[in-house]
Amino acid sequence: MWNYLFGGTKQKKELPKKAILDLREHITTLNKKTNYIQSQITDQENIARKYVTSNKVLAKNALKKKKKLEVDLMKIENQIESLETQLTAIESANLNLETMKAMKQGSKAIKQIHKDFDIDKVDETMDQIREQVEASEEISEAISRPLGTEFIDDDELDEELAALQEEEAEANLVDTHRNDSKIQQVQSQKQSQNIIPNNSQKLNEMPSAPTKKLDTNQSNNIEDEDDEDERALRELQAEMGM
Repeated sequence: MWNYLFGGTKQKKELPKKAILDLREHITTLNKKTNYIQSQITDQENIARKYVTSNKVLAKNALKKKKKLEVDLMKIENQIESLETQLTAIESANLNLETMKAMKQGSKAIKQIHKDFDIDKVDETMDQIREQVEASEEISEAISRPLGTEFIDDDELDEELAALQEEEAEANLVDTHRNDSKIQQVQSQKQSQNIIPNNSQKLNEMPSAPTKKLDTNQSNNIEDEDDEDERALRELQAEMGM
């Protein structure tokens, strides 16, 4: 008796399960009983219909049995409803109990895990990991460094680069002077072609008065020569980037 009321852990664990099974089994039995009573009510109703005109006594007795069966059916249905409510409550309570047990086990597990280390050990481990990562990066950098370049002097490379830059600047300056000379030469040629002769030369070289208009082809040739000079000058300026 005392073991049942204040029994061990095993009995406490089995009690909700046993109660749930018993309730479900009893509800199943009552449902079968309601089906049987329902069939009896249908039979009594059919008997009353059958003898409603020919034998009123039998019809009345059938109706009385029907009423009694309906009362019994109502009682059983109320019992089923009460049992189902109790079953739902027990299942919910048992589910809550199992949930709490699982949460308690989880709490114990976390406590046990945290017992094996503290924040100082965590910081120490993280520092060790950082050191290993830095060492790995240094090793990777050393492995990827090209071989045979450790004897090259950076200052010597800078001096050689400066000398090359100076040579390049001098070459550009020479090209600039050369292009300027070409431009001056072209301009001089153009000016020499456009110089007006002095008066004596005009008098000596002046041709006789023309008897007809200047040939159109000759005028076009003179204009073409001027255009070619202008074109040559523009092309030279374009090459120099002017």
